[in-house]
Amino acid sequence: MTDLVRRYPRIDGLRVNFVASVDGAVAVDGLSAALSSPTDKAVFRILRMVCDALLVGAGTFRHENYRPLTLDAQRREWRNRSGLSAYPCLVVFSKSLDLDPDHPALREAPVRPLIVTPADPGDHPLSRVADLIVAADPVAAVSALRERGMTSLLCEGGPGLLGMLSGAGLVDEVCLTVSPLLAGPGADRIVTGTPHAPRRMRLVHAFAADDGMLLTRWNRAI
Repeated sequence: MTDLVRRYPRIDGLRVNFVASVDGAVAVDGLSAALSSPTDKAVFRILRMVCDALLVGAGTFRHENYRPLTLDAQRREWRNRSGLSAYPCLVVFSKSLDLDPDHPALREAPVRPLIVTPADPGDHPLSRVADLIVAADPVAAVSALRERGMTSLLCEGGPGLLGMLSGAGLVDEVCLTVSPLLAGPGADRIVTGTPHAPRRMRLVHAFAADDGMLLTRWNRAI
């Protein structure tokens, strides 16, 4: 774990983590799990360990069957030594609030989750298990998180949420694992949504893991 922590340190900003096939697919048979590997999962766990908040779109939250955002003892100890809370906070972005309050990732969360929505829902059933943040756009949402002291943010998708964050110029870092797989046509890219101007990134590292994955990390170019 030490080497991965060195390669993927905690940052002050918004980091994105995705896995994609060689031909750019974000999923196989609708799920990202078929693209993953032990090394990719290790990076996934490290990035969750070092962040303050984990951002995910409601569609990905439902489709990927998210579980409670818990960490094992080793990662909790690292957070304790680093002066962080025991667990990061789960933040779900949802326009419709079509989420089940009894979903385990919400109901059994070790830290009360946040749900970001663009309009005031009034007295909503989700308020029983989460705090609702009303934010008209991604910039307002990220500002609200920072006001709560959450400065190291990790986005795990999906492509729609990444499109919104990227379009608003909020993405500071992309951690992309390239799976040695040709997925073929049909799957989405890691980003969808309204087109926007390209944004230049700077390669921080690229190295091949023993299981064939190419691990890359890109920062916003100055």
